[in-house]
This record gives sequence, C-alpha cells and structure tokens, in this order.
Amino acid sequence: MAQSHKFQDMVEMGEGLVAFINSSLLEPMRQVKDEHLALFDQHLETKEIVTQIVKDVTQIEERAGQMLVDMEEEKTSRERELDSLEEQLRQATAKSQMSDSELQFLQRELESLRNTEHELQTLQSEVDEDTTVVIPSAIYVAQLYHHITKIKWEYDTPPNVLKGVHYGADLATPINIDTSTRSRSDVSDQLWGFVSTEW
Repeated sequence: MAQSHKFQDMVEMGEGLVAFINSSLLEPMRQVKDEHLALFDQHLETKEIVTQIVKDVTQIEERAGQMLVDMEEEKTSRERELDSLEEQLRQATAKSQMSDSELQFLQRELESLRNTEHELQTLQSEVDEDTTVVIPSAIYVAQLYHHITKIKWEYDTPPNVLKGVHYGADLATPINIDTSTRSRSDVSDQLWGFVSTEW
C-alpha cells in the first residue's frame, strides 16, 4: 500500500513537473537554446576568422622568409662584386704607379693648366662684361684650337720642331715632332689623333 502511494506521489510529481516545465520554463529554455545556437554560430565564425588570420600570417612569414633569403643572396653577390672591384683597383693602382719625377711633372702641368683655365675664365668674364672689347682673331683662334685639341704648345723651339703637351682625359702626353722629316699630312694626322671625337 505504501509503494502504491509512493508511485502515485511520483506520478503526481512528474505531472506537476511537466506542467511546471510546460507552463513556466518553456520560453526561457527556448531563449537559452537560441542563445546557445547564436553563440555556437559566433564560435564557428570566430574560428573561421582565426583560421584565415593564421593562414595570412603563415603566408606573410613565408614571403618574409623568401625575401630574407633573396636579400642574403643579393648581399653575397654584392660582396663578391665589391671584392672583385677592390682587386681590380689594387691591380690598376699597381700598374699606374709613377716615379716621383713623373708625378711632380704632372703636378706642375696640372697647376699650369689650372692657371690657364683661370686666365681663360677671367678673359671670358671680361668679354661678357664689355662686349665692345675686340679680341684679336689670332688669339681667339689659338684659344679655340687649345680648347678643342687640349694641346699646350711651346713657342721657343726651332722652326721645324713642334713641341707641346696634350692633356687627355687620363694622361698628359708630350709631343715632339720634327716636321722636316715627315710630311705635313703625317703631322696633321698625328695631331688630329689626339682630338677626342666624343662630344
């Protein structure tokens, strides 16, 4: 009899519980379920975003690593080029060493050339300032020849000897020609050989 009563109590309690759930907890449970689904969707979306970020970071790291490798290769290549250039410079320096007398001669000639250039600049300034000054044509032609040929002549030589110095881009070359033993054409060809064709 006691068991029957207990069973009846359980049935009533179950019915009451079902009624209570149906009446009062159904809506909150639906809300919890909806919130849970929304949270799950947000979790999936966040997971996709994080996955994409990880992929992007991985790609960036790979590109940065490749750039670093390329830069190291470029650096190594540049270092090899620098070593080669330094070796070429050492060889060129060894080949181009001059004796003290040659160096002094070139320094004197350079100083003379600078003085001449200064004189020409002064003369040009005077011409620019006063256009009424007339330069004699012989001086003008001599200066023009000197400017084109880069040859400085010595004028205290015998009539049949041409002496001077040609100031090339890299080297000053002495000129000493005996015109009595050579044709005018040969002399002219040799002198024109000093003139640069680069403008």
